[in-house]
Order: sequence, then structure tokens, then C-alpha cells
Amino acid sequence: MKTTKIIYWISTGIICLFSLGALGMNSQMAIDGTAHVLIPRYLGLEVSIGQLIGLVILIVPVVPARFKEWAYVGFGIMYITAANAHIAVKDPATNTIMAIVFFGILLVSYISFHKLQEAKK
Repeated sequence: MKTTKIIYWISTGIICLFSLGALGMNSQMAIDGTAHVLIPRYLGLEVSIGQLIGLVILIVPVVPARFKEWAYVGFGIMYITAANAHIAVKDPATNTIMAIVFFGILLVSYISFHKLQEAKK
């Protein structure tokens, strides 16, 4: 149980720290990055705001499990879409691999979250 809790908080912390990058949604790098992968500006802003909301939902312990489930879904869709976008514009493999790595970290967080929920019952 203690190991599962440590794995959960480390993997969730990594996802949330990465999501803090969404605070720079109006930076020139973010604008150039979304243009590079052919994502409209408004969608880049929506994804950034969604990341910040998901970050809060995942990190705050009192948020109901149902909301956390949907935050995991949103992050999963975002990482899969990021990998597809990088493949579509023929970016270097490192960009695609990073999206897949973060999807894997998200899966570790999700699985350990469910193990903790089962242990509570």
C-alpha cells in the first residue's frame, strides 16, 4: 500500500509538473509550437486551460474519483493526439517518443490510483 502510494504521487507529480507548462500558453514558443503542428490557436488555448484544470483535479485529494477519471481521459487523449500531430508533420522521433513516455507515466498514475481506491474499500 505504501509503495503504491509513493508510485502514485511520483507519477502524478510528474504529470502535473509537466502540465504547469500550460501557464505559458501565450508565450511565443507556445504560439509557434501550435502553428508548427497545424493546431489552431484557439485549440491550443483550450488544451492549455484543460491541462491546468486537470492538474488541479489530479493533485487535490478531496476531488471525487469520478472527476479524476475524466481528468485521466483528457490527459490521455491529449498525449495520444500530440503523438499523432508530431507524426503527421514528420517531426523527429524524440517529439513523438516524449508524448508516448508521458502517456506511459499517465498509465502508471492511473493504475496506482485505482489500486489505492480498491484498498480504501
